[in-house]
Amino acid sequence: MRTTLFTGIGELVTCDASLGDGSALGILRDAALVVEGGAVAWVGRTQDAPATDEQVECAGGCVIPGFVDSHTHLVFEGERSAEFAARMAGEPYTGGGIITTVEATRAAPTDRLRVGAARRLAEMIAQGTTTVEIKSGYGLDVLEERRMLIVASELTAETTFLGAHVVPPEYASDRAGYVDLVCGEMLATCAPHARWIDVFCDAGAFDEDETRRVLTAGVAAGLLPRLHGNQLGHGPGARIAAEFRAASLDHCTYLTDKDVEVLRDAGVVATLLPGAEFGTRSPYPDARRLLDAGATVAIATDCNPGTSYVTSMPWCIALAVREMRMTPAEALHAATAGGAAALRRSDIGRLSPGAWADLAVLNAPSFTHLAYRPGSNLVARTFRCGARV
Repeated sequence: MRTTLFTGIGELVTCDASLGDGSALGILRDAALVVEGGAVAWVGRTQDAPATDEQVECAGGCVIPGFVDSHTHLVFEGERSAEFAARMAGEPYTGGGIITTVEATRAAPTDRLRVGAARRLAEMIAQGTTTVEIKSGYGLDVLEERRMLIVASELTAETTFLGAHVVPPEYASDRAGYVDLVCGEMLATCAPHARWIDVFCDAGAFDEDETRRVLTAGVAAGLLPRLHGNQLGHGPGARIAAEFRAASLDHCTYLTDKDVEVLRDAGVVATLLPGAEFGTRSPYPDARRLLDAGATVAIATDCNPGTSYVTSMPWCIALAVREMRMTPAEALHAATAGGAAALRRSDIGRLSPGAWADLAVLNAPSFTHLAYRPGSNLVARTFRCGARV
């Protein structure tokens, strides 16, 4: 197999504490990295680099692991800018606008869904994202949910069945019937196209008993559990996530001290979505409390047309630093290794031997510039498995 040397790296962030400076980011300076067979084969000082078949010159820039965006809704049709404008004028977010997107998505041809999702993914890649999770949840009937997952699976292996997003209008007077559908025919039809099962457990969406039913059925069908929760107020999300050993509880805006302890002790990743707080003018989660308690934290975009029409992980990092009391190092770790943990992956989110060579070369000398220069796309090049994307 051919080998490639990435050289001239001013600052290499490995996210491996056994390397470099021994911090969580495992930083090496004046560094080089060798890729073989799409994976990282060696990292170290430039002067110690082995001979390779070819080289990629990084011109003194910082190299970081590719971002792992572990919570998105990329497959949809339509936009909700009027809803955004109303919230900025003071109207509270209730989750009701999801149905607007459901109607537009159901009406869209599959090719249109495919083109829109691919365009948004291309925006993410240009800003350093190399792994993305994509949920269904804007179809809310058997064939539409399946259609969304088929489109999503063309873009990523990390697909999530979210039939339990909200109750669609046609089941407004028969919630139990809709939960039966999600746990029965819809799950059976969608499970072959998904890796994960998810539920929006919050006010206006699904309650504790409904959430438990859906997760139980999903796990029995071979899907791995994750959960939306504690976005709109205090609720049972953390407790249910811990009970099911979910990979991640996403949003985490309203957590008690006990919730934080439960997530930490169960090894459930707290995935924070600062774009959603920005887009709904809501309070930001207290990342500092989670980190100080020893919980694992991830950052994701929550890209969707209603509350967080965001494709930039660097912008989310800047928000996390400014509004959620994270340091630049903690935010970068959450957007890479944290996201990998939220997907139960050890082969991404780091740049050490054995991991896939998914990386971004920054047009900046240090990762700190990601938060220091918000709004600027500092990603010069993105590589997946060592090949430029």
